[in-house]
Amino acid sequence: MSGPMFTGSMTALITPFANGSVDADAFQGFVQWQIDQGSDALVPCGTTGESPTLSHDEHMRVTELCIEVAKGKVPVIAGAGSNSTDEAIRLTRHAKRAGADAVLVVTPYYNKPTQEGLFQHYKEIHDAVDIPIVIYNIPGRSVIDMTVATMARLAEMPNIVGVKDATADLVRPAKTRAAIGPGFAQLSGEDSTVVPFLAQGGHGCISVTANVAPRQCAALHQAWRRGDLATVSEINDRLMPLHDALFAEASPGPVKFAASVLGLCENRVRLPLVSVRPETEAKVRDAMGHAGLIN
Repeated sequence: MSGPMFTGSMTALITPFANGSVDADAFQGFVQWQIDQGSDALVPCGTTGESPTLSHDEHMRVTELCIEVAKGKVPVIAGAGSNSTDEAIRLTRHAKRAGADAVLVVTPYYNKPTQEGLFQHYKEIHDAVDIPIVIYNIPGRSVIDMTVATMARLAEMPNIVGVKDATADLVRPAKTRAAIGPGFAQLSGEDSTVVPFLAQGGHGCISVTANVAPRQCAALHQAWRRGDLATVSEINDRLMPLHDALFAEASPGPVKFAASVLGLCENRVRLPLVSVRPETEAKVRDAMGHAGLIN
């Protein structure tokens, strides 16, 4: 296997809403801003994009809106996961038709499949659609945890190209690298652990924080690649309170608020999520100030 397909700072995009619907204009403006700020790739329709409360039509339209702006400028890794294998295949087929560069497929939630069930789920998607697939392993939301052994079996398939690892297990990337090799893209799903994740063999981060600090997140990865550890440390210290604040309540509530402070979208989430409390707003504002995003 050659080098990893994806590296650097990738934004797990929020989905702006207005009047109960997806705000297409705000979303496409936000995508262009992300590109202008230096994000290395964009990930629509993930957890941060509130995919559980998007209708199928909305989900597919958000993917299309992102690709319309980003295609040819930065890669789009479209969220296409489901706890129904057939539904995941339908979303993956749509992402390919729409022009996505890859798909992000979350481990099936609620069903609690065995490791063999996980293997067969991803194999079925892989065999049905010819598009690069990034596994999304997030046991905190999906309950089940894909083992390194299962991931190594899947990585033998040509289109299983990487993982978004949201386990916060900092031994995992080294074990995965040893089992699969350095060409399998290892992307952190935990902003606060990105530096040790990179040190253990990771290649990038699919980031919540990059929604509001894309230039700083991209700069951290650029500094890492050129071996400038002083700059990595300085940016990491500046962003760490923001990483923490953006998970003070259920995500993406805090980052939606932060984006609204920057005038990027309205502060609206869909039930069962609700807007964050005043004390969380204050914590987010303080962290944004510490990061140099606001005065």
